[in-house]
Amino acid sequence: MVSSRGQRMPPSPIRKLAPFAEAAKARGVHVYHLNIGQPDLPTPEPMRRRLAEIRDVTYAYTPSAGTAAYVDFLKLYYRRLGVELSADQLLATTGGSEAIQFAFLACAEAGDHALLVEPFYTNYRSFATIAGVELVPLVTRGEDGFHLPPRDAWEKARTERTRMVVLCNPNNPTGTVYRREELLAVAEFCRDHGLFLVSDEVYREFVYDGRTVTSALSLEGFSELVVVVDSLSKRYSACGIRLGCLATRNPGVYQACLHMAQGRLSPPGLAQAIAPAAAALGPEYVQGVVTEYQKRRDVLFEGLTRIPGVFLRKPEGAFYFVARLPVDDAEDFAQWLLTDFSLDGKTVMVAPAPGFYATSGLGHDEVRIAYVLEEGDLRESVRVLSAALPAYRKARRLD
Repeated sequence: MVSSRGQRMPPSPIRKLAPFAEAAKARGVHVYHLNIGQPDLPTPEPMRRRLAEIRDVTYAYTPSAGTAAYVDFLKLYYRRLGVELSADQLLATTGGSEAIQFAFLACAEAGDHALLVEPFYTNYRSFATIAGVELVPLVTRGEDGFHLPPRDAWEKARTERTRMVVLCNPNNPTGTVYRREELLAVAEFCRDHGLFLVSDEVYREFVYDGRTVTSALSLEGFSELVVVVDSLSKRYSACGIRLGCLATRNPGVYQACLHMAQGRLSPPGLAQAIAPAAAALGPEYVQGVVTEYQKRRDVLFEGLTRIPGVFLRKPEGAFYFVARLPVDDAEDFAQWLLTDFSLDGKTVMVAPAPGFYATSGLGHDEVRIAYVLEEGDLRESVRVLSAALPAYRKARRLD
């Protein structure tokens, strides 16, 4: 019999509709993928060149904590952000996902609680299920730009079994960038109650309209409680190399995560050989990427807000947003787009938002959209959605 843990594992709201998308493509329908954060920008040339230069004849295990070259690259990367870290405060991981999993396992026992705001990155639920940790959500609202609730809300949500707070900044799925004072208030709450602050900063560079983002590692006086998880996937359009890191100045957490890393042997060796080449990229690389995504954000925001019944706040960072649609079942609508609708042979794939909430019933009329396609494709996606929404309402007799 399958374990209770296995039975509790949730399906991915991002990927579970994939069979319907493949079936649509088999029928000759072009599917615009707005459901997943897979950047279409090229991986930087220095990293691609480095891959071509590798002459190893044996692809061997690497050190469990990461190769010296990769760890040195991480130290340089964080130093450029104004954050000084030593080699024994940085751990190479198989993508940001493994870093999050390590953090859950190191910072809480089975049965403990983790506070987080919803909507949240849906895979946190999977990581928490594996670790036996219960997610305790605090609701945020689109009308407030999904910004963090005040201190008293955190106090009310805390239980005797609360061991950590999990934040994603900039946020996936909402695109919210938390202000420094917001982050500091949560850090003070964690300090006052002896909690860990797990900060997912995968989208650190993706901030728009002149905003800046504060890393939890830069907050003074909170070294023992901060655990940052990070990834190269989105920063360098390199999702497939599966390389990230965990950063913490807490020696106990680091040691626990190192032992977990030893248990899985080593992170991807080829990826670690490629990654240090990114050190050659200057600030113009990030500026170019941010400019491109901000342009894409504006195209989608302006297009979707002209559709009757659609509500969203302009995202401040990352490359996602959560939009409220004039539907009563986002999951049904997302599937219908793939099975029953096309416009000039085209349709759109979105991620239903209920899977980004822990509270039952929330997100039923929302979807997460990723603006990772080129501008022309995004404009066409808006055209498709503009036609799809009234057609769906008519088909489901919602008018």
